[in-house]
Amino acid sequence: MIWFKDYSVEDWETKTKGTIHDSLGIEITDLGASTVSGKMPIDERTFQPMRILHGGASVVLAESLGSIGSSLLVDPDKFYAVGQSINANHVRPGISGFANGIAKPIHIGTRSHIWDIEIFNDDRKLMCTCRLTMAIVAK
Repeated sequence: MIWFKDYSVEDWETKTKGTIHDSLGIEITDLGASTVSGKMPIDERTFQPMRILHGGASVVLAESLGSIGSSLLVDPDKFYAVGQSINANHVRPGISGFANGIAKPIHIGTRSHIWDIEIFNDDRKLMCTCRLTMAIVAK
């Protein structure tokens, strides 16, 4: 798989200023050959009232990683990549440290992309697994 444009991690930091990424502390850590990785702190910004990682915050991280991947695969002058559907299975609670996610494509079509996203704790134990469908929409 080849990214449509060459972007660096720093480019995405600039693009995500003033967005939910800033609010939740999401950082993109790697744009691999066919993966997008990032992390999000498990802290007061992402806790639920029981002081564990909120499942919705995990979903935000997952959708962010897949969305960035799809955005890199389409011509940004002609298309938007927008989330259409996401499913999440929460396996274990996040207590502290970071939620570390990696998005991998399983289908790249002309009208839709499907991504598998896994989110791990700092001990590399699976906390959440998601499947994201992105719609590819003409501008």
